[in-house]
Amino acid sequence: MSNSKKRIYISESRNAQSAQTRSRILTSAKKLFQVEGFEDVTIEKIAQSANVSAPTIYALFQSKRGILRALMDEALPNSKREALVEKVTLEKSVKNRLKLAAQISREMYDAERAQLDIFRGASVLAPEFKELEKEREQRRHKRLEESVKTMENEKALAKGLSLSKAHDIFWALTGRDMYRMLVIEQGWTSDSYEQWLSDLLIKTLIREDV
Repeated sequence: MSNSKKRIYISESRNAQSAQTRSRILTSAKKLFQVEGFEDVTIEKIAQSANVSAPTIYALFQSKRGILRALMDEALPNSKREALVEKVTLEKSVKNRLKLAAQISREMYDAERAQLDIFRGASVLAPEFKELEKEREQRRHKRLEESVKTMENEKALAKGLSLSKAHDIFWALTGRDMYRMLVIEQGWTSDSYEQWLSDLLIKTLIREDV
């Protein structure tokens, strides 16, 4: 085996081991958060449960907040999220793009639902969780900007609706709080939530004749 091929093999092996270690840590952390609560779980407890060293966890996630961020980000697999986003990018109909936006929100929050008890407890007990949520919402707000600009360029925005206001409305309506209030608190089905959100986005953001 050439040195080049050997280096590639070693690199791939290390990457696979790192991915397995990362997955084991996240699984252990999630179980501990569920049983003991976010605030009472330490990095050392997670390390012991995952059978790794604390420095390994710090190297991969930097902090307990980093672990929480990873759990939230991985609720919906990247491959599935990217596939949905690609469908939005390729879709020519503005109405269908908004329907897909509602579907993405539903898919995301359905995937996170099993973890919501962890997150809700963390939001009450840990100030850093609120900072993490703020970061995520800022990223989501930024990601929606291009979609709204496209609607404006297509002259599809509802009459009297400015770009900035449309952007804020789009961000607010597709937020987790709407899902939480309707599906978690009021018992709506996910299908009902998605249909309601789809209809509302179309009615609120774009002209009737589009």
